[in-house]
Amino acid sequence: MQVEVCVQESCDETSELELNGLPVENFPSSRCSISPETWEDWFQSWLEALQPDFSPIQSYELSLRLTGDREIQALNAQYCKRNQPTDVLAFAALETEGPPSEEMKAFLPLYLGDIVISVDTARRQAKVQQHSLETELAWLAAHGLLHLLGWDHPDDDRLARMLNQQQALLQIVGFRLQTS
Repeated sequence: MQVEVCVQESCDETSELELNGLPVENFPSSRCSISPETWEDWFQSWLEALQPDFSPIQSYELSLRLTGDREIQALNAQYCKRNQPTDVLAFAALETEGPPSEEMKAFLPLYLGDIVISVDTARRQAKVQQHSLETELAWLAAHGLLHLLGWDHPDDDRLARMLNQQQALLQIVGFRLQTS
């Protein structure tokens, strides 16, 4: 299986302005220290474990955008009609686009969609959960990937199954979360 991940990091305009008035250690930067290669390795491992059968050549692409609360709030308001920041949004290409032609499927990676994570929210959640920012970002990325593959959580049973699958995915890449 082959996976290509396009990782983009952005910094909210308000964060840039706040940097001018705050010491750097107090700056709620949307930057993270996970390399694009690590993200790609994680998504590769997760897709190998999940074994999706959408692509006959087992080749996938997705986009990961790491941003701050301001940008994710705008996206959440525009696409989900919730004018507030959130931790992760997933925009599945397989839900919105027509199926690719058989010829395209035979030669090109299948584009799964876009995952957008607010590093600002992830940082706050990591502190509450008492684990690292890296762990929280991996947790949110796994959640977003499951949404791209068609998983959803409209009820408690399906939410529990999805959270269990996220836990399994994190274990695959070496994270151990404490469960309560």
